[in-house]
Order: sequence, then structure tokens, then C-alpha cells
Amino acid sequence: MTVTTGIPTLVRGRKGAYLPFIVGAVLVVVMAILPLLNISIPGILPGATYTPGSLALLSLCMVFAALALSYNLLLGTAGMLSFGHALYFGVGAYGLGLALQYFGVPLWPGIVIALVGGLVIALFTGAVSMRVSGIPFAMVTLAFAQAGSVLVRRNQQVTGGEEGLRLPVEHVPDWLVGVVNTRNLYWFTLVVLVIVYLVVLWVDRSRLGHLAQATRENELRVQVLGLRPYAAKLIVFVVAALCASLAGIAYMLLQSGTQPSSVGADLTITVLVMVVLGGVGFRWGAILGGVLYTILDQRLTVLARAEWIHDLPGFLRIPLSEPLFILGVLFILVVMFLPGGIAGTVDARVRRRRGERTRSQLRQLDEGVDRADDAVEVRG
Repeated sequence: MTVTTGIPTLVRGRKGAYLPFIVGAVLVVVMAILPLLNISIPGILPGATYTPGSLALLSLCMVFAALALSYNLLLGTAGMLSFGHALYFGVGAYGLGLALQYFGVPLWPGIVIALVGGLVIALFTGAVSMRVSGIPFAMVTLAFAQAGSVLVRRNQQVTGGEEGLRLPVEHVPDWLVGVVNTRNLYWFTLVVLVIVYLVVLWVDRSRLGHLAQATRENELRVQVLGLRPYAAKLIVFVVAALCASLAGIAYMLLQSGTQPSSVGADLTITVLVMVVLGGVGFRWGAILGGVLYTILDQRLTVLARAEWIHDLPGFLRIPLSEPLFILGVLFILVVMFLPGGIAGTVDARVRRRRGERTRSQLRQLDEGVDRADDAVEVRG
């Protein structure tokens, strides 16, 4: 009886292990063919899924989902609260623009140059920042981000200053330029999101990720075991920065330019909200949080300009016409009623149901054993 009960459990366990990969592959395929379909979602997308406006919004969602994934690698895996992660996003965006403009290289070498620049800056800033931990670490990363923002704003001739940097489209392939090619840009950002996800997944499943997670829980114990937590955290920091730089490159191509706000600490706070909204430590939660926040941010801005909003009484018109106020209220509600974020709440409920199912199976097994014992006694 024990053997027959264990075999289905083992089969279900194997199916459960492959289920996330199957679901992920299906979602990627659906997202890939979405520009070829005529699907309308009123209130969320500005038009059908094949129109440039909807594709641009979905592409922006994927860019910030990739950025949220990279930040979740820092906060969720290694437990490092950074207030300067947007610096590397800006390095990717500005690095690509400057490489194309001043070096005159094609797109793909420009992407490599931008990523190398992000790598060098991440190594330097990470090595300095991780001399401290906790809140001091967050403050040091904030200082680096603010320094980067000042450099971008003050160098008018190089970076464009407050006006931002325009993408030199003459060095970009024609199939990635213009509204006509929004579909190609959509597929490009989808590839970027998949690459970032695979990198984050590899880190989480690798020995490096396990060491970073152990360091997050108890760094002193890791040191006592003879391991090097500093090196593990630095590598995770650099990998997360490179993923953020790649997302910044996609943003530069999608928007045909960038602004100083892509370097400042405000963007890092926004990404932190995305990760907390989705659920810290959950990869799919970071993606969901990035997508939800971006859609709400874009669509609430449109809602604030609606005519029926202006016809409301003042006590309703004023808050509804401020998208940041509505986002702030939603974030407070999530923190209060879903402290683990969306993914954390779902995971807790799934674990609770699995525990109840396991306890029910154990009770049935005990009852079966008791009945078998009673039958043996009767026969005896």
C-alpha cells in the first residue's frame, strides 16, 4: 500500500518541477505572437495588440520588468537594499547613445561598449559600496547615483543635459527605427526580458546564488565556513548591474533617446516599489510588479486627463487627477493587506493548501494502516 501511494506522488513531483518552465515557455510564445493578433483590452491597452501604441506600452512594460528582475536579484537573492540601481540602467542607455554618437560604431558594437562600461562602473561602485552593509550601503549607492545624475545634467555638450540624449538613428539598423518598426522593437525588448530572466534564473540556481542567499541569512556563519561572502555579493551586484544596463539599452532604442531621470534615485525607488508590489524574492513577482506598475502609471496619466474627471466634485477630482497619489494609495494597500506582495501571497496560499493536502493524505494513510492492523488481528 505504501508503494502504490508513493508512485503517483513521485510522478506529481516531477510534473511540478517542470510546470514553471512549461508555463514560462507558453507565455513567451504567446507574447511573441501577440503583435500578430487583433486583441483589444479596453482601459489597459490604448488599442488592439497589433497597433504601435499598444506595442510601445507592452515594450515599456517588458523593459521595466527586466529592470525589476535585475533589482530583485540584488534585494531578493543577496539581500542588498540599493538606492542607486538606476545608475546602471542609465549607463546602458547613455552608454549606447554616446558610443554611437562619438565612436561612430554600428549598433551591436555600441551595445557591447555600453555593457562593458556598465561592467567597469559596477565593479568600482560595488567594491566601494560593499565595504559597508545595511543602511550605510544603501546610502553609498544613493550617493553614486546622485553623482551620476549630476554628471549627466551638468555636461550639456556631451549628454544633452536636462534635455536628454537623442539616439543617433543613422547608426541604428532601419528595422529598429521609427513607429513603423514598433513590432520589431517589441520583439527586441522581449528577447532582452528573456535573456535577463535566464541570467537571473542561472544565478539563483547556481552555487553563487546559494552562497549569496546564505550570506543574506547569516554572513558570519558563511565566513566561519571558510567561504568568501564578499566576492559572492560583488559578483551578484555586477551581474544585476549588467542586466540593468541591458534593460537601459532596450529603453534607449524603444524611446529613441533618454533623459537624466533614467539615472537618478527616483527611478530606483520606483523599481523598488515594483519589486515589493510583485513580491521580493520571486522572479515572476518582479515581472508582474514591473508590468502592473508601468501599465498603471501610463493609464492613470491618461485617466487624469479625462473630461469626466474634471466634472467631479473637488474632493474626488483632485486625488483622481494625480496618478502618483493613486499609485501611492495602491502601494499602501498592498503593503498592509499583502505584506509578501502578490507573488508572496499566492505562494503562501499554495503552500497552505499543499500542507492541508499532505496532512489529509497522511491521515488517510494512517487510517489504512490501522485497518490493515485490525484485519491482521482478526485473522490471528
